[in-house]
Amino acid sequence: MLGSLPVRVLDDRYRAEALAILDADPVANVFVGSRVHAAGLDPRRLGAQMWGYMRDGRLSALCYSGANLIPVAAGPEAIRAFAERAQAQGRRCSSIVGPVDAVGDLWEILAPYWGPPRAVRASQPVMATSTVPDVPADPGVRRVRMEEFDVVYPACVAMFTEEVGVSPNSGDGGVLYRARVAELIRDGRAFARIEDGRVMFKAEVGAVTPRACQVQGVWVPPDLRGRGLSVAGMSAVVREALRGIAPTVSLYVNDYNTRARAAYRRVGFAEHGSFMSILF
Repeated sequence: MLGSLPVRVLDDRYRAEALAILDADPVANVFVGSRVHAAGLDPRRLGAQMWGYMRDGRLSALCYSGANLIPVAAGPEAIRAFAERAQAQGRRCSSIVGPVDAVGDLWEILAPYWGPPRAVRASQPVMATSTVPDVPADPGVRRVRMEEFDVVYPACVAMFTEEVGVSPNSGDGGVLYRARVAELIRDGRAFARIEDGRVMFKAEVGAVTPRACQVQGVWVPPDLRGRGLSVAGMSAVVREALRGIAPTVSLYVNDYNTRARAAYRRVGFAEHGSFMSILF
């Protein structure tokens, strides 16, 4: 009987309980939280399933199962239950992402069935700030206009390929990625400094909830790195995000990217935890 199972696919009857779990840590849970705040829990609107782990008749942990598999507030028992469900349905995601301990435990169970991964990012510090940066903002950084899509899109592809290791144009020819970039531009959440038709700095605010937002896609052309463009650019993005998007700005970064971490600290970001990503 479905009601007796510890893991179930949630619908909007559980929306308030799910949001209470997600909003307990709005920085770590900003991606999943943004999806639920916007679309609720109906799988058709969410574009994914939200698995719920029930303990003593109450919802105690979540796992977003879509293009990414993301455990939320999941202890050892919940992780094992989520892993069993994921193993039973087979791998449908392109990555597992989330807090280090939860993802590590989840992957330990799934690795014999889903491995080997394409890459493992074992430590990705999560950073956040709620303070206007002390460092000056680049006055040239502004919201991207829709007519600039063809200028900005190649920079987005270069960033994605450098970060993930594969081009977003592979598979479907970039249809979904182009749509996502266009959506962010239309929503006023894509920022860039553009000079003579060239992107000098760019970043997007990808996930947004009433409590936090997440910056993604931070990129400077390789030949311009080391000149402070990312510090001044991020100062501009953080100011705009705090002014009109959310009261806390977050991001996560690979631990080995010491230059980026130093730049983010200069803008006022402090570490809030650590993620782990398993990429397929």
